[in-house]
Amino acid sequence: MSLAINKILLAGANANSDGAYFQASTVAVANSSSTVLTAGTYYVYPTANVAIQVNNNSNGNAFANVYAGGTGGLVISDGVNVRLTEYAGSGNATVNVVTINGGEPAGSTYA
Repeated sequence: MSLAINKILLAGANANSDGAYFQASTVAVANSSSTVLTAGTYYVYPTANVAIQVNNNSNGNAFANVYAGGTGGLVISDGVNVRLTEYAGSGNATVNVVTINGGEPAGSTYA
């Protein structure tokens, strides 16, 4: 994903379109496992049985819930210490996220 500051925006541009600030995407989380979010800023949509966790220990693997399962929120990931965890063993999950548009291809020279 991209840095969040320097973007050229078009008024009224919807997510995933030329000149849009937001880019919608999905993150796959396998059954009873975790997926680390790539570096970036995200709005994470609520997803049943998926918790948002942050590693709070400099000496190892000590992830703790910052958003409980079934809730979402604003997440800033460094690409290492933030993950999504499917904890209920209820199958693979697809988590919807919105992030900063990191390079949606332009549809024309001036788009």
